[in-house]
Amino acid sequence: MRLTTCPLDCFDGCSIAVNEELKLKGNKSHPITQGYLCHHLNHYHTFERIEEPRYLGQSISMEEALRILEEKLRAHEPSKTLYFKGSGNLGVMQGVTKRFFAEHKAVLASGSLCDEAGDAGVNESRGANLCLSPLHVKEAEVVILWGRNPTVTNSHMLPALKGKTLIVIDPIKIDLAQNAALHIQIKPKGDLYLALLLCRLIAIEDMEDQTFLNERTLNPKDFLEYISGIPMRKLLDKSEVHLDDVGALLRLIQGKKVSILVGIGVQKYSFGHSVLRAIDAFGAMLGLFGKVGCGVSYLSNSGFGFNAPFKVSAKTEPLPIANFGKYDLIFIQGGNPLSQMPCTSKVKEGLDKAKCIVYFGLHENETSAKAHLIIPAKSFLEKEDLKLSYGHHFIGRMPKLVESALGISEYGLAQAMLKAFGHEALQSEESIIEGVIASNSTLKEGFLISKTYEDLPYEKTFYTPSGKFEFLDEYEDEPLEEEGFFLIAAKQNKSLNSQFVTDDYLYVPRSLGFVQEDRVRLTNRYGSCEYSVMPSDTLRDDCLLLYSGAKNANQLTPHAMSQKGQCAIYQEMKVKLEKVT
Repeated sequence: MRLTTCPLDCFDGCSIAVNEELKLKGNKSHPITQGYLCHHLNHYHTFERIEEPRYLGQSISMEEALRILEEKLRAHEPSKTLYFKGSGNLGVMQGVTKRFFAEHKAVLASGSLCDEAGDAGVNESRGANLCLSPLHVKEAEVVILWGRNPTVTNSHMLPALKGKTLIVIDPIKIDLAQNAALHIQIKPKGDLYLALLLCRLIAIEDMEDQTFLNERTLNPKDFLEYISGIPMRKLLDKSEVHLDDVGALLRLIQGKKVSILVGIGVQKYSFGHSVLRAIDAFGAMLGLFGKVGCGVSYLSNSGFGFNAPFKVSAKTEPLPIANFGKYDLIFIQGGNPLSQMPCTSKVKEGLDKAKCIVYFGLHENETSAKAHLIIPAKSFLEKEDLKLSYGHHFIGRMPKLVESALGISEYGLAQAMLKAFGHEALQSEESIIEGVIASNSTLKEGFLISKTYEDLPYEKTFYTPSGKFEFLDEYEDEPLEEEGFFLIAAKQNKSLNSQFVTDDYLYVPRSLGFVQEDRVRLTNRYGSCEYSVMPSDTLRDDCLLLYSGAKNANQLTPHAMSQKGQCAIYQEMKVKLEKVT
């Protein structure tokens, strides 16, 4: 058995044991993986991959593909060339291509379709975004799942939840809500208001940790004065929660070790950064930071404290609202913007104007179907890499385990283009990877971990300029159209965004009276699309659900991004629903 690490966009960062037949199994000795893998990895070899390069639909050799890429890069102005990188693979070495495009003076798409708004808020409050690993959460007495569904997105957190008092805050009745002590079926976009309401009630009930507030936070009195000026009725109405449920939540957490696990759905709005700041403020009022079994955890900055080998200076284009129509050549790596970017009509309109689209990845998708030049990538088993997880503190080596004639690695492509254009060559893969490891790692009980986590997160300091937790002092909400349904995007366990096995049903409240396979049309000012329905008992009556990756879902999402963090804001809209006859 040889060991490697999963590269997928997931909290778990699984340690994988690979046998001679390349069968993948969970590493039993790893403290997080504990011997089991998710659906994606258990079926990894069943998903078809791109095996050969193509140009204008014709198969070509890799040498010819690289020659055509060089030719196209020379034919188009660097200022009219866009580099767009997705998150199909989260290995450190995936960023190496950015080095070439920065040297080439191309424009780099920056920002995120995922979590950057929330990350911006966490950084404003704490100065750095650190996670609570399952090993930390298992010491909690109460766990609040706030817009997060570990059954689907973080299965290796589930053992840590056993025996805990669970509180679920989510517009969807997820599986874990069935047996939770409390499920608050909050109104979409209501999370900020619920968090501020909890802060107010903590102060009213004298539940705050005064020592923590006085010693480790900046201007707590100003924060309390600020939120006291927001009418209680507004906070209740905006979140559509019952005061009895809020009281029950406070009783369940009083005097307990509490871990709050927050998902990305809460920040898919224009003021997403403020949502995380408000939830963080709730944690700070209780004094949860820097204590065993306590804290607030979001998708962390996995690279915090580590050397960033591919950090570059370049002209950028905001990724969530990238104007593809401005560019002649568009290089897309490990992403599927025609499916996953907001406002598909604008994405398609822009891509239609491009003179050359290059797709560099493992699997066919909507975007590869539109590309002029397709360059297959190597799988994570066929190249050197390193995984820094955003869900725990373990560092995962990803050694090359298989020799394969298929595809080219990101390092190989970048090195070839740097050489072709006369730029300085890269260091060896080994020296880059070992440099990252050496910059912020230590060996503990036989495993490499981030030095940042030798202490409990925030035990000694916050990373803000003041060294203290800093409360939010304002937020700017942008009201939604009053009519229509909230359209929620959620993950499902057989797909990872548009990868693997997608679910194209529209899930609707059973109260609407539809039967399975009824056809309906969704419309709003961004677009229109039709779906077959699947009635559900898990939704609020004002909510509809599409799983991430569902066909045409982004026909309906806004061409806009968050106030901070350059993040997509998929849920900043409503839709109208009508039956198709």
